Amino acid sequence: MVQRVCFQLRVKPDRIAEYVERHRAVEPGMLAAIRDAGRRDYSLFLRDDGLLVGYYETDDDAASAAALAADPRTAAWEAASAELFDSLPGARPDQGAPTLREVFHLEDQLDRLDLSR
Repeated sequence: MVQRVCFQLRVKPDRIAEYVERHRAVEPGMLAAIRDAGRRDYSLFLRDDGLLVGYYETDDDAASAAALAADPRTAAWEAASAELFDSLPGARPDQGAPTLREVFHLEDQLDRLDLSR
């Protein structure tokens, strides 16, 4: 079963331009690590005040997080990224981001309906 995961972080207001620039062309090793960990359809959305919302799909989020935490390709990227965020004491961004509870998914509700009538 596919898990849809949404999370939020806050980029420091004075580091927003740097955050955006870092994501224009993410290092190939980091991209491969995310893919190899089983995350797909991964997107990040950034509001002008620094609110960052991310979304991805995976088959097992706990296994995906563990794979990223253990992957040496992610350590340098996450260490450099941690300083860009507010309120992540002692946590890597990929491990410390609070997730949001899904309350609606269009396709799930449509699948429960019989629209053939």
